[in-house]
Amino acid sequence: MTNKIRYKTKIAVIGAGQAGLSAAYHLKQRGLESGRDFIVLDEAPHAGGAWQFRWPSLILSTVNRIHDLPGMSFEETIVTYATEVKASVAVPHYYELYEKKFGLQVYRPLKVEKVYWHNDRFYIDTSATSFSALGLISATGTWQNPYLPEYPGASLFEGEQLHTRDFKSAEYFTGKHVVIVGAGISAIQLLDQISKVTTTTWVTRRPPEFREEPFDDAAGHNAVAMVEERVRKGLPPLSVVSVTGLPLSPAVIDMKRRGVLNRFPMFSEITPTGVKWADGKEEKADVILWNTGFGGALSHLDAVLPREEGGGIVMAGSLATMVAKEPRIHLVGYGPSASTIGANRAGGAAARELMKTLGM
Repeated sequence: MTNKIRYKTKIAVIGAGQAGLSAAYHLKQRGLESGRDFIVLDEAPHAGGAWQFRWPSLILSTVNRIHDLPGMSFEETIVTYATEVKASVAVPHYYELYEKKFGLQVYRPLKVEKVYWHNDRFYIDTSATSFSALGLISATGTWQNPYLPEYPGASLFEGEQLHTRDFKSAEYFTGKHVVIVGAGISAIQLLDQISKVTTTTWVTRRPPEFREEPFDDAAGHNAVAMVEERVRKGLPPLSVVSVTGLPLSPAVIDMKRRGVLNRFPMFSEITPTGVKWADGKEEKADVILWNTGFGGALSHLDAVLPREEGGGIVMAGSLATMVAKEPRIHLVGYGPSASTIGANRAGGAAARELMKTLGM
């Protein structure tokens, strides 16, 4: 162990985004005391999970949907907010009020650097001190693990390569030609904004699918079920968003009218001055903006998490939050609960099933 153990607890929840707060809520509802029987550790400096780091131009009216945390309505809490308010302000405020209302003690900022076994307990080393617990609910989400695919020539590119999480404002790209990679909701939102101030080239691996029908609860549950099926087999999860399709919003209709949605297939290599396709066509670029998603932020569990040959994790339990080969670890915000669609129910299932495993 690298730090002196200062705190012992029964269950440690790592992460205080939607999934982590949901799990903490359900632990408390089942009779455990926050700060004693279970602890919540969060790397972020303030309440709000990954929302506090989202780009300033992401406003409530353009967010796909903010799902309520259990026991407290988002809409009723932020009734004084207009739809044009920044999501990075409104949602963290909601999370902060939630923590206070339900008495959820969150230790922050504490980055969990490593978890390992010792005397049949999980030892949790953080940036400041150490903890030990009988069981873990890891709710670290994906924001800390952006995915950047490897392409020939990437190291030779003389421009900038940025990821979705690096985006701050469209104005930064004024006067630059931007190659925008990706077919998810974030890619579409950033393409819309950037194309209004400069020239863009939109590139996707597969032709994008636009959804005309509303994305209701049934559609959401179906999408979650598809991702859940993969993780139960130990396959690396797809994102929930990747199987939902893109909403045909007024912004998308306007982008079609402006000719912005002229999609190109994926290039085969990156050159010093841009990108190049297999047929020899080249496009000069000042910036390549990768909207290629995120992977589960699970490196802190490397010493205790059993992985399959392909890198996946066999998941079990009623909502696939339990690590099948180590049931004292639950992952929420992973696979089917990696979006707000599945995070709440997953938090409840993880709390219930982990307490049963530990005989509590």
